[in-house]
Amino acid sequence: MKTFTDFGIETPTSFNAAGDGLTTCPSCRIKRQSKNQNKKCLSANVTLGVWKCHHCGWSGSLTQGEERPSIKPKIIRRPTYHAAAGLSQEAMNFFLLRGIPAETIIAEKVICAEAWMPEEEDWIPCIQFPFFKRGDVVNIKYRGLRTKSFRQERDAEKVFYRQDSIAKDCVVICEGEIDALSCVVAGFTSAISVPDGAPSVKAKSYASKFEFLDQDPDPLEGVEMIILATDTDEPGLLLREELARRLGRDRCYTVAWPDGCKDANDVLVCEGQAVLRNCLASALPWPIEDEVTVEALTPKIKALAMSGLPAGLSTGWPTLDAAFTILPGQLTIVTGVPSHGKSTFVDALAVNLMQLHGWQFAICSPENYPTELHGVTLMEKWADRTVRTSAPRDEAAVFASEEIDRALKEMHEAFTFIAPDEAMTIAGLLDRATSLVRRRGIRGLIIDPWNEFDHTRDRHLTEAEYISGLLGLVRRWARKWSVHVFIVAHPTKMQKQDDGLYPVPTPYDINGGAAWRNKSDNCLAIWRQIEPNNALVEVHIQKVRFRNLGTMGATVALTFNRWTGRYQ
Repeated sequence: MKTFTDFGIETPTSFNAAGDGLTTCPSCRIKRQSKNQNKKCLSANVTLGVWKCHHCGWSGSLTQGEERPSIKPKIIRRPTYHAAAGLSQEAMNFFLLRGIPAETIIAEKVICAEAWMPEEEDWIPCIQFPFFKRGDVVNIKYRGLRTKSFRQERDAEKVFYRQDSIAKDCVVICEGEIDALSCVVAGFTSAISVPDGAPSVKAKSYASKFEFLDQDPDPLEGVEMIILATDTDEPGLLLREELARRLGRDRCYTVAWPDGCKDANDVLVCEGQAVLRNCLASALPWPIEDEVTVEALTPKIKALAMSGLPAGLSTGWPTLDAAFTILPGQLTIVTGVPSHGKSTFVDALAVNLMQLHGWQFAICSPENYPTELHGVTLMEKWADRTVRTSAPRDEAAVFASEEIDRALKEMHEAFTFIAPDEAMTIAGLLDRATSLVRRRGIRGLIIDPWNEFDHTRDRHLTEAEYISGLLGLVRRWARKWSVHVFIVAHPTKMQKQDDGLYPVPTPYDINGGAAWRNKSDNCLAIWRQIEPNNALVEVHIQKVRFRNLGTMGATVALTFNRWTGRYQ
């Protein structure tokens, strides 16, 4: 069996009787600043033959070897919490200065003890906030007592801080643990905090920031009133908006802090318990779209009037951006003659939106079965590689093994497949997609194709009436959850023209006719000449609801790579 020396790990004789000790890490030592190269950041146990670095995460055992990153199910570990450690006088003063009395801290089982902090690259005194779920500690957040540095337990479950306190009638959601405790001091005992603070306004994707919402059962299921008491800076407002989108704006309320205060603890320290209690008790319902007053819209209207109407998000193709861009909360219909590439185009657009803007997608595509084959085509677009070794080298690069692993790891955050049963309706699909908004924060939903769903209708409705009503339902859902919905719809049987080519179909050529154009925000048609060595694909923009997002009637040509499925 190998020894620690084989892995470059020094095991001093200063290790304790149980074999535990700290030493330097050979994995990250040479990469660190010279002053920190001798920091003892690696825990090892010579009796058990295991080790773990608290700085770079390198770990392993003498029997199994070192652990390498790989795609595998996430392992959730429960931390060990020493509640008896208590608080030092310095830690007690820390909370008293923030208006939080000792009895509250003791009741919440907050302690102070030394812990390794990566930001400091050292063991320092830390306040430790336990995260309870059904009475068990499932995570611990560490905050430097003398420095504003943070970390959580590695591989621990992400839940709300004070999750067990959630009441069904009302809950206050804060941005940090101290803000949640401030609400408790003010008399709102059903107060919780998100575990990772607010996302950065510059981040393309912040899916991992909301991992705590992906719990079963949902801890906020059935809660009638959710008060969003976040900070009033840009990240705090972004957090508030995303929580409202995922949790449902119809049950969310917003708080106005007094001038000069940006969060609940500021109010507690500067204004006192009574003012904080009044702020929370006076929370206003989130504005509902059909109840917004001109007064409430005035700041946004003035901003648009001064700066002009903004363009939508880039599609990833500059030539297409000149005629069509993307806005959350819309319904886009994509049609085209069979085999002209409707599904391929929508998949490629979804890949671009994730890579450019961090969007997550739910995809329900019964025609793309089995699902793993659909996953392969998405992976090819994602990496601009092909799995087919027969591809000419000047047209497409073939995947290397490590590129496959990297692409799959990145795609895990981007795509979730919904596998419908034969009787799935559009309404049933929207129910499933709603849960993915709450849990994964999806920004896009692909329904491909429309005709594969159960469209049994009331005998009193014509087909046009049925489709109009259902498309209206989809559009309202898209707006409510700020999700862009793409529906791929086949046209009815079309006749070739005199030149032997099919005409470009329009929304009127889909079963249901005018409803497809009337109920959608955007309509696109994909058309190409199916002949050897012709890689041109035309995107016909047949409807754009808002002129700042595109140009109705425009046609854009893209070049299609048949090996990777990408467009240029």
